[in-house]
Amino acid sequence: MVLDPALFGPDHGWRAAFGLGAVLGLAILLLRAWIPESPRWLMTHGRAAEAEALVAAIEARLRREGHALAEGPFPTVRLRPRSHTPLPEVLAALGRYRQRALVGLALMSAQAFFYNAIFFTYALILIDFLAVPADGVGWYILPFAAGNFLGPVLLGRFFDTVGRKPMIALTYGVSGVLLALSGVLFWQELVTAATLTLCWMAVFFFASAAASAAYLTVSEVFPLEIRALAIALFYAVGTAVGAVGPALFGLLIEGQSRAAILGGYLLASGMMVAAGAVAGIWGVAAERRPLEDVARPLAAD
Repeated sequence: MVLDPALFGPDHGWRAAFGLGAVLGLAILLLRAWIPESPRWLMTHGRAAEAEALVAAIEARLRREGHALAEGPFPTVRLRPRSHTPLPEVLAALGRYRQRALVGLALMSAQAFFYNAIFFTYALILIDFLAVPADGVGWYILPFAAGNFLGPVLLGRFFDTVGRKPMIALTYGVSGVLLALSGVLFWQELVTAATLTLCWMAVFFFASAAASAAYLTVSEVFPLEIRALAIALFYAVGTAVGAVGPALFGLLIEGQSRAAILGGYLLASGMMVAAGAVAGIWGVAAERRPLEDVARPLAAD
């Protein structure tokens, strides 16, 4: 809407679009002030009283709402509180969990390339191959975004009930196969702008859930103290790989060859299927398990 020249001038519409992103970011910043700190983080930083008070408040609220809480005794771990984790320990931990690191890199890199290659070139496909006016592209992006939203919302619970490994393998694999099929339909000129958008909705219904699970997996299979660092590291590497996607597909689109674009789609499809297989074989079944059980804290005695 903001890119419609009838509403905003060409030199202002894109600025308004960026401004909407800033507004959302500010809203999240305000919401963050209402989210309590993690009890685990408080414990590892020597703030045990705050952690205990926070957990007690959560348990009291659940009891008031009629939820039954599990009875102990529970497994315990003794921690050595400290202000930070030395970098040599971080590097040693990544080396110790190198198989998990490789799984995380495979998942993050594949989804970044897959997502960026398609999303950031979709407008060019619509304009150059399907004769969609530039000011009408947004109406095709909207249902595409709806598929991205509905996937995690409707499939998310199955990653806890069915399990991380099978669901990640399934969603990565299905999204890769659907992309390949969509690419073949595009190559054979069997889709219109509307039907191609429906194809992308189906593809990203699964791909968005897959990518969301990849972030979760990377953050929960490493020791408590380096979870944030792990997700930041793998996200950075995955984004670097994903940055190749728009550049590659831009060249393919410039050549005006549907067969060449199909080759790019098959490359992205293969990466997703391969990453799903890696997760299915070497991933960690972390659902419904304490984080300390999935990976021993570095500060544990």
